[in-house]
Amino acid sequence: MKLAALLGLCCVLRLSGCAPPTCYSRALGLSKEVMTLLDKIHTSERTKTCAEVLPTIFLDVHNSCVTSKLRDFLYVVLNHPDQSCRKRPRMMLLKRKVQNLYTIITRLCYRDLVFFMDDCEAIDTGHGTPHYTEDRLQLLEER
Repeated sequence: MKLAALLGLCCVLRLSGCAPPTCYSRALGLSKEVMTLLDKIHTSERTKTCAEVLPTIFLDVHNSCVTSKLRDFLYVVLNHPDQSCRKRPRMMLLKRKVQNLYTIITRLCYRDLVFFMDDCEAIDTGHGTPHYTEDRLQLLEER
């Protein structure tokens, strides 16, 4: 009896760490996958010429501009001027991942994601501009 209870407790503890992904964790993970894939596309000899057409993008699911920038990026990937680039496996994978991320952000997790900033330049350059609140700005001016 004690052995069965102990075995049951071990199973419950082991399974408790296996929670399904939330919208946020899936969007965050998929954005990292897209960025890793983009890096491979830019560095690979086979896809380097395909990457020249792609706009620079630094995905941040905490930025409210991510939806419009992702939509524009997806348009470029779907309408790549070189037909042979559209058929390359990495480019097809990029297209699928970006479509999935866009769908997750705009439809599945529409009200679940919280945007902490609205800095479109940060998605284009990868460098965010600090936004100080009025109190913080006043402290900086006094120094």
